[in-house]
Amino acid sequence: MATFALILDTIREAMARKVFWAFFFASSAILLFFMFIMHVDVVNGIVASMTIFQAQAHTRGELSAEKLVQGAQGGLSVFLYTIGMGLAIFASAGLISAVFEPGRVELVLSKPVGRTQVLLGRYVGNLLIVAANLAYLTLGVWIIFGVKVGVWRPHLLLASVLTLFMFSVMLAFILFISVLWESAAVSIIATFALIVICLVLGAKDGIEKLLSNEFSRDVVDALYYILPKVPDAGKMMTHVITGQPIENWMPVWSSALFGIVALGSGLWIFQKRNF
Repeated sequence: MATFALILDTIREAMARKVFWAFFFASSAILLFFMFIMHVDVVNGIVASMTIFQAQAHTRGELSAEKLVQGAQGGLSVFLYTIGMGLAIFASAGLISAVFEPGRVELVLSKPVGRTQVLLGRYVGNLLIVAANLAYLTLGVWIIFGVKVGVWRPHLLLASVLTLFMFSVMLAFILFISVLWESAAVSIIATFALIVICLVLGAKDGIEKLLSNEFSRDVVDALYYILPKVPDAGKMMTHVITGQPIENWMPVWSSALFGIVALGSGLWIFQKRNF
């Protein structure tokens, strides 16, 4: 019950800080674009005409409605996985680190709630805020294209689950860094640094060919398997959007393991610290 109250408190604080509303209005703008600005005429499954900003869009050859929806879903998925996740990281770091503001952490810990509940309430509350906005946007786009084009591809909904999963891993790392440094700025810098490192390690096969000794290659290999698989998860999302089968789920379970260790370490350090 106490954890639930802390989750609600996190959501209320996000709304008070206009974080929730910023995501909501941005998602609404995208939905309005697809709903009112883009007009598509489909005849026998083929796009007969497409109008954007009152200008006729020209297509080469016959563009099927299925391909149109797949392209739109792919573009939106990439946007959510990159720009959307980046914005969510910025917003969430402030909400997590707010617990450690001078005077506030002592007040929170003076109440009859466990330290684990305090951080889990923040973590789950942040995750629910992002999940609600992600569901609002992806479900809205899915329904709009289903009604206007007649194509009900569930692939965007499945890809959004993968995006939310990777965000939950990054949020666990944000929590871990926040416990160590008690700073939103440090959490943001560290998280984006982690993402850059993960992107570089995504090309580990090419990097290992450039290294001169076996020890260096082993270090790169170890880091690749320890850290989250950001680029690999992105490739999996592309497979989901295009309907291709996913043969290797290693990026998911290894990233999940990293998130569990980061979250558990943050909770354990918070339990041991004196305030």
